[in-house]
Amino acid sequence: MRVTPADALPVDVGAFARAMAPFEPFEKKPVVAVAVSGGRDSLALALLAHDWARVRGGAIVALIVDHGLRSGSDGEAASTRDLLAGLGIEAGVLCWSGAKPQSGLQEAARTARYRLLSDECRRRGILHLLLAHHADDQEETVTMRAARGSGLDGLAGMAALVERPDVRLLRPLLAVRRARLTATLLARGVAWVDDPSNTDLRFERARLRAAPASTAVAVAERGLRAAGERRLAQAAVEMLEFDQAGAAIIDRAGFCRLGVDLQARLLSRVVLAIGGREHAPRRDRAERAARRLAAPVVRGKSGKGQDFTLSACRLTLRQAPGGRRLRWIVWPESGRNGRQPLVPAEFFACGGRVASHVD
Repeated sequence: MRVTPADALPVDVGAFARAMAPFEPFEKKPVVAVAVSGGRDSLALALLAHDWARVRGGAIVALIVDHGLRSGSDGEAASTRDLLAGLGIEAGVLCWSGAKPQSGLQEAARTARYRLLSDECRRRGILHLLLAHHADDQEETVTMRAARGSGLDGLAGMAALVERPDVRLLRPLLAVRRARLTATLLARGVAWVDDPSNTDLRFERARLRAAPASTAVAVAERGLRAAGERRLAQAAVEMLEFDQAGAAIIDRAGFCRLGVDLQARLLSRVVLAIGGREHAPRRDRAERAARRLAAPVVRGKSGKGQDFTLSACRLTLRQAPGGRRLRWIVWPESGRNGRQPLVPAEFFACGGRVASHVD
């Protein structure tokens, strides 16, 4: 991502409102939760979300997770809570208690953090949880996945929206540089404390930041090449529709025009979101299913004779109303996703179409 002078300007109320617009609609007086660590990124997000919610007659609740991994972390969490209270923002501290693992600590902490945050949102009846990941985080994520040899779908990076059974995870700052968040706090005269783990070389992200420029750039170039393929998937989003019953509609003719690899990747993303499973189908299964979607239609079997299931989804071939075009409709099998229609999070991160999520 090319850095411009605008990347060092504070984020204003209008810019943040535009960043939140793709996630609409919200309640008339929205109450949203914001995950806050006390660092610059999440503090800036909390302040911006606070202003955004107040304009709409709503409010935010800042949720601070104390992982208990460092001496004095409880005091840091309390200081962050007090800082937010002084800014007129309600805040609560959530503690990760119990034994901590000796290995895989960062991943375990992440799992515990999301569990605590989701549980608290459910307890409070809050539907939306804002996360402060930004453009620099996104670049680092893609670079790390490239270094591990991730496939093209893995190189898509973090999603801007993830639908979970009880809460929606929203990342409105993915297009915003960290320098702008720093400028936002400086303009408001708000101090922050950087997390020491950001420079702890035991962790992969910290090692990437500390790596010689030549190493980081070489790995990043691999990610950028893969990003070209991702743009193809972006274009494919244009042939998808999503209905209020929670189904994705794929234009068969448009699907057939895609390359074989892109067909499998596109179908994999759709069923991952619609089916509600944690992982996409295996590559070989996705490829076989994609071939079925693109296969010639047998005369007299444009309906149930062509239907099948894949990864908790039902795929049905039907004619479009009032026309002769055929469409594949991807439904959640046995109503897995229940109350809300889903837009695949990967597509949302690509700037895909906006759809309703909350009545």
